[in-house]
Amino acid sequence: MVQTPAKTLTLEEFLQLPDTKPASEYIDGEIIQKPMPQGKHSTIQGELIIAINAALKPAKIAKAFPELRCQFAGRAIVPDVAVFTWARIPREEDGSIANVFSSAPDWLIEILSPDQSTTKIIKKILHALKYETQMGWLIDPEEKTVFVYRPGQQPEVFDEPEQQLPVPEFAKKLNLTVELVFGWLLE
Repeated sequence: MVQTPAKTLTLEEFLQLPDTKPASEYIDGEIIQKPMPQGKHSTIQGELIIAINAALKPAKIAKAFPELRCQFAGRAIVPDVAVFTWARIPREEDGSIANVFSSAPDWLIEILSPDQSTTKIIKKILHALKYETQMGWLIDPEEKTVFVYRPGQQPEVFDEPEQQLPVPEFAKKLNLTVELVFGWLLE
């Protein structure tokens, strides 16, 4: 859902607006409300966060966040899963996690929902790859396909059950296959 304000808002003005449910993003002067997650989307998102955090969080390598607003390069995006390496997680003086994340995630994961624009998601991933994001995934539950994006490289397509999904270098402890990711929908 695209909401076009009567006048163009700045990022700062957008950030002063009340939060929406589902979340809204600010991209190129447009306010775009994300679609409400449905069953397949929610299942994959939840299981991915559990798997990533189980593999990376205990050793303080990285942490996965669901629906986290990331503000950078004049945009405010809300990836389905935003993974930040431990050293890049913003913190308060007492060491607690800060509310505002003013940088791109190290790994951005989007899960395609029905009626969601694939083009807008790809543009979001490509933009993030210009600003510290090491890898982007676009997961299509209907096609059982994962598209993997890396800076300066052609996208890769993973749609065979036995295929090992590539992860950023910092996440090498994480082993996921196409079959495992889409198998979560059968549980």
